[in-house]
Amino acid sequence: MARQAQVPGGADPFDDPSIKSAVMGGDVDDLESNPFETTSLKRGDSVYSARVDLDEQEEIYPTSTHGTAPATTMRMDDLERREREIEERERELDARTERMRQFGRNNWPPFYPIVYQDIAGEIPPDSQWIMKDVYHLWLLLAATLVWNFVTCLLLLILQGKISDLVMSIIYMVGVGGASFFLWFRPLYYGLMKEHSLFYYVYFLFCGCHLLFSLYAFIGVWATGCAGALMTIRLLANSHWVTGAFSLVSTLGFFAQGVGHLWYYRIIWRHNHEKGHTFDQAKAELASHGMRAYFLNSARI
Repeated sequence: MARQAQVPGGADPFDDPSIKSAVMGGDVDDLESNPFETTSLKRGDSVYSARVDLDEQEEIYPTSTHGTAPATTMRMDDLERREREIEERERELDARTERMRQFGRNNWPPFYPIVYQDIAGEIPPDSQWIMKDVYHLWLLLAATLVWNFVTCLLLLILQGKISDLVMSIIYMVGVGGASFFLWFRPLYYGLMKEHSLFYYVYFLFCGCHLLFSLYAFIGVWATGCAGALMTIRLLANSHWVTGAFSLVSTLGFFAQGVGHLWYYRIIWRHNHEKGHTFDQAKAELASHGMRAYFLNSARI
């Protein structure tokens, strides 16, 4: 066996307290009592990890919800509101999809759809009453034109007046269709989109319709309009049946004419309250073009 190296004087070099302290990582006093009873070992902690105070842990990883409850409540309310909006939109889309499945995109008139019309869905709530009333007046106009045609048909049967029948057909088809597309639909898009040009198109052609209403109400003989003069003549000659039909037609022309005159005034005021001007109408026409306004009005 190799003999243990000795230093002069017979002293052990590893008995030096400074060497023991450097090797064991402890104080000399601790090593002299028990080298294994360091503070870190007594606590059961590793010598390589530092102890973290509990207060510091709470600052690093907060577990309290103090101050976050109002923000959480606001987020929940916002999420619930968005969910309700999404559900409402889904219901509207489902309803529109069902309508399109049944009628296609166009839904009016119901027996032969050629246009799409939804006053409750497309017209703003504050303008819906105007559009609904004007729509009812247009229906009254259409019914009056049909009744006028029937009256003129009776005149042909009973008195052989074919000229009145021909003119009544022209009025029923021409005036009925022109009134719908030249002033009713422009008013519909005007209230829906609030474009100036639509309003001024309505004012122009509805003004022409008011003149026709006056002309039809007067009802000159042999003009195809069963108006006041024709009614008086028929009743004076004791043509009671045709005279009664002509009277109903006269009242129809009068009622729808006065009604359109009343709403013409209301829509004129609405147009100015919204700030529409003729210059804006000209600018819109120059921007989109006549073709876009009259053939693709729904896309503007």
